[in-house]
Amino acid sequence: MQNTAKIVEDLISRSNRLGADKRNTNFAGGNTSAKGTEKDPVTGQDVELLWVKGSGGDLGTLKAENLAVLRLDRLQALKSVYPGVEREDDMVAAFDYCLHGKGGAAPSIDTAMHGLVDAAHVDHLHPDSGIAIATAVDGEALTSKVFGDKVVWVPWRRPGFQLGLDIAAIKEANPQAIGTILGGHGITAWGATSEEAEANSLWIIDQAENYIKDNGKTEPFGAKLPGYGALPETERKAKAAALAPVIRGLASTDKPQLGHFSDDAVVLEFLESAEHPRLGALGTSCPDHFLRTKVKPLVLDLPADATIEESTNRLKELHAAYREDYQAYYDRHADADSPALRGADPAIVLIPGVGMYSFGKDKQTARVAGEFYINAINVMRGAEAISTYAPIEESEKFRIEYWALEEAKLARMPKPKSHATRIALVTGAASGIGKAIATRLASDGACVVIADLNLENAQKVAEELGGSDVAIGVQADVTDEAQIAAAIQEAVLAFGGLDLVVNNAGLSISKPLLETTEKDWDLQHNVMAKGSFLVSKAAAKVMIDQGLGGDIIYISSKNSVFAGPNNIAYSATKADQAHQVRLLAAELGEYGVRVNGINPDGVVRGSGIFAGGWGAKRAAVYGVDEQELGKYYAQRTLLKREVLPEHVANAASVLTSNELSHTTGLHIPVDAGVAAAFLR
Repeated sequence: MQNTAKIVEDLISRSNRLGADKRNTNFAGGNTSAKGTEKDPVTGQDVELLWVKGSGGDLGTLKAENLAVLRLDRLQALKSVYPGVEREDDMVAAFDYCLHGKGGAAPSIDTAMHGLVDAAHVDHLHPDSGIAIATAVDGEALTSKVFGDKVVWVPWRRPGFQLGLDIAAIKEANPQAIGTILGGHGITAWGATSEEAEANSLWIIDQAENYIKDNGKTEPFGAKLPGYGALPETERKAKAAALAPVIRGLASTDKPQLGHFSDDAVVLEFLESAEHPRLGALGTSCPDHFLRTKVKPLVLDLPADATIEESTNRLKELHAAYREDYQAYYDRHADADSPALRGADPAIVLIPGVGMYSFGKDKQTARVAGEFYINAINVMRGAEAISTYAPIEESEKFRIEYWALEEAKLARMPKPKSHATRIALVTGAASGIGKAIATRLASDGACVVIADLNLENAQKVAEELGGSDVAIGVQADVTDEAQIAAAIQEAVLAFGGLDLVVNNAGLSISKPLLETTEKDWDLQHNVMAKGSFLVSKAAAKVMIDQGLGGDIIYISSKNSVFAGPNNIAYSATKADQAHQVRLLAAELGEYGVRVNGINPDGVVRGSGIFAGGWGAKRAAVYGVDEQELGKYYAQRTLLKREVLPEHVANAASVLTSNELSHTTGLHIPVDAGVAAAFLR
């Protein structure tokens, strides 16, 4: 009796090692498997099982729960009922009838490859070097030349049951072989043990890499184009940030997208080379690549020193042409059973001298799309170094991109959250109300920029919210225009643009008029009135360039309309902020930008302002113990409820959701009911 726990443990370890190195396979790409025997709990008889990476899993982070578990006898019995390639998709549903017990993860389309090949351990990977040979125009001859008879060529075939049958037949006919090159696609290797399968996979990858290195041309992408080289880093980042909102707006014509920017040396080198227009137009080949990058990128055909205005105007022209071309591609290949067109905007936009923008439904998808295009560039380099790059036919790309199984997978995706694809910047977000708002927006699906005077605290909050695919921390003194510009540059380079700003940064000085100094007055107004103005001005520029509308929220105060003693500087600047809401709502409405305010009161617990001494001073004014201040405030309200930072965050969430899409210029009280502060 085999130790199946050890089989699964070895499979997971092998998968994680292979997936951790991106030269072996890309994120969520490829799959691995192992076969073994255990007792059927119902019959008590030995049963042969297949453990294989399930649909949507990632080798680098694979866990036992990500494996599909199938009965091998039932899976292999499907050969007798296989209806042929015309009904290939029916076989995926048949895998459900082969599951053992609860079955684990959903089986992927590649399950047949692993179950039908007569080997205890099988790896299917997408290494750049292997795909370079797979996409070379003479890939079959190269396979023999590079690997001898140890690796066999398999002509392009869409993933599925027939491909599994093909590879199984090749292994049976070639007992000396350790794997295959799959035309246009990747590699498959096998072994009698987990160690042997891994070693064979790595041998194929290394052999391909070494052959390309030893025999490839020194300039596979051609000569350098004058004027297309990388701009100096500071200039490059500034231009990337200036173009990002425009490009994101174009890429979001059909539906909002999140973005990712990369100025990886691989991208910059590709874009300064003479052959990049030809190769870019040919598009990617591996199914995992173009499912995420679309068939080809949009490439700006201007040199690196083109102005922002020149680049913007040309990008708009190229985008219109791209959409027409993509529609024509769809029309050429779609039939009555094809899924509807999913959108004609590019997923990859390349700017010579600057870098690459990639887009997706969330930050991870956008980032991974960019990583895949870097894989594709590496593939093109390898293929061009030793041959000529020749991806699979356009019609086959369409069959993959608009595959009914892919459409079904998309339909199973959970409904997007209320703030999905939205990018928010919250000032003063490392503590108190700001942190509560940032946390709520992130839980609503937004990507959040935590802006705060304290960079370490801002980065800590960002990590708590989920790391760089969800949030980033930036340092920003809102009284400093240059720091605000730098923070917004970080935001647009991290996520593609900006949709939502919360002016929350603040402080409070509680003094009577005669004790309030000019310094007190200036500090109070610089941080909140001036700071909100500067942040709103910089954010509005990005929102207007995007053309996607947006939201600006001011965290004002009950004190903006209520006159109380001993806080002349604080209340006056809050009134300034409140009127900025009305002024900006009137000015920015034509761009679809909504501007609203929130008037909290009595937020003691969790408040940075109260913890900084304001609480003690207000408690002294009211003649209560500071620890009882929250309860004191609650008792003077109509609802007799204490106000917490999370209640302010709730208001920010609702105000910036589609539920109030037609509301601007509004101030919402979050004070548990203070009649003296009623707005009407």
